[in-house]
Amino acid sequence: MSTAFSLAPLFRSSVGFDRFNDLFETALRNEPGSSYPPYNVEKHGDDEYRIVIAAAGFQEDDLELQVEKGVLTVSGGKRDTKAESVTYLHQGIAQRAFKLSFRLADHIEIKAADLSNGLLSIDLLRVVPEEAKAKRIPINGAQKPALQH
Repeated sequence: MSTAFSLAPLFRSSVGFDRFNDLFETALRNEPGSSYPPYNVEKHGDDEYRIVIAAAGFQEDDLELQVEKGVLTVSGGKRDTKAESVTYLHQGIAQRAFKLSFRLADHIEIKAADLSNGLLSIDLLRVVPEEAKAKRIPINGAQKPALQH
């Protein structure tokens, strides 16, 4: 019996931050069938992220991206193939409907989305406003006059 414990599922649906409370909360709400379609969450530099979703068989019109209250939702709908005169002898490419949600950290914005070679790539960028950035305070070694009361 293996005693190894993987935290990988906790990092699947959060992009741009490492808050364990949010990660555990999200992992507990994850539905068991939420692994379709497979996807990667990649970090490209300090402030750039990319979500890559395997959307084989889907076209741009079949996919929808929406951001609401810090949650990116990617959904794909099944096309109506009844109009086509195709009889499948074997259908291994799943084209069932799906819905994936990713909680985004503060100041994460969608930069671009592209569907190419069956992969949906969503580029994200952290844009931190000046007032929210950490500021370095210089220490002046010169003697300051004492404050008078």
